Amino acid sequence: MIHINENYLKLKSSYLFADIEKRVSAFRAANPDKEIISLGIGDVTKALPGTCINAFRAAVEEMSHDDSFRGYGPYKGYLFLRDKIAEKDFKSRGADISPDEIFISDGAKCDTGNIQELFSLDSKVAVPDPVYPVYVDTNVMAGRTNEWEDGRYDGLIYLDSKEENNYVPELPSEKVDLIYLCFPNNPTGATIDRERLKDWVNYAKENKALILYDAAYEAFIQDDNLPKSIYEVPGAKDIAIEFRSFSKTAGFTGTRCAYTVVPKQCMAYDKKRQKHSVHDMWDRRQTTKFNGVSYPVQRAAEAVYTEEGQEQVRHLIDFYLENARIIRKAFEGLGFKCNGGENSPYIWINTGKESWEFFDLLLKEANIICTPGSGFGRCGKGYIRISSFNSRDKVEEAVNRIKLALS
Repeated sequence: MIHINENYLKLKSSYLFADIEKRVSAFRAANPDKEIISLGIGDVTKALPGTCINAFRAAVEEMSHDDSFRGYGPYKGYLFLRDKIAEKDFKSRGADISPDEIFISDGAKCDTGNIQELFSLDSKVAVPDPVYPVYVDTNVMAGRTNEWEDGRYDGLIYLDSKEENNYVPELPSEKVDLIYLCFPNNPTGATIDRERLKDWVNYAKENKALILYDAAYEAFIQDDNLPKSIYEVPGAKDIAIEFRSFSKTAGFTGTRCAYTVVPKQCMAYDKKRQKHSVHDMWDRRQTTKFNGVSYPVQRAAEAVYTEEGQEQVRHLIDFYLENARIIRKAFEGLGFKCNGGENSPYIWINTGKESWEFFDLLLKEANIICTPGSGFGRCGKGYIRISSFNSRDKVEEAVNRIKLALS
């Protein structure tokens, strides 16, 4: 008799965005004449940068000829892309990351979900609250938690991120082994300064812990005083893995390309307290379970780092940040407290109501899709997340509808 992994039975419900889709589908069926505008899921709407398209086409053309055809690529990704990433994303900001420490993948979601495979099931895991659901759910699936109780999984250490601490959690009050951090934060839009990030690095070093640092939205940081990488903090290479993505940076949500940085000096321990290279373990995992990102996609990603590509990406980022400014201004004008939308594409809004109740209100009265804050954790109750990823016309129309519905 085949048995299931019963840890899946602990999962509270389906994935947050699947729940949203169910509600929206039911509303569409009942109101086929209504035009719905989505400011919920963080999916981009602008086309890929032209320089990426040109590189993509050229690479596809290469694949059509025997003498330039490419089969399986390097497991870590092609060196032409990893070289550019190391130079442009890290060394240019004083972070000494080598191409050999970079692993190209098909998405930061996959990597942040899969990385926990490397670590012991009895590891004490700390997650911010509110939090990107993948961090929590993948640890539940692995068996690191007990049952769901009062809005949280017993066995995880939750780090409250509230207005009182500017949505940047305090250091754990107990010793933990694995720490998830995300800045600019999804969903709150919060950012972290170097001094506060240094506190986290010091905590990890003192406790022989490991930080999983999700920097998928770093391109939205406009304040030069804010770090874009945890490796800008001295000592971070010893205790941190960083995840990045081309999805929001250059519109690769449907094209799929990201990367994970695992420094060679980053170590974890066995039961005998002997050190082991996390880099080597991740390399072993990837060579066993992953066959790499396609050659044309990696050529398209490489084009992001050309002078023309950088200009086009900045244009995309500026466009979505202007959308965020418009949305935040509208909600603040209605008297709501907001966070994010300045160095982040997300606006975190204190609604004063239950999250799903406010979701239904916007859907039914304004025909707008948002994301209920409670789907991100207990500290998200009473909040919603609004995404700036849509066209300018749709954002302006959405703002007008929201003002009419909530005034």
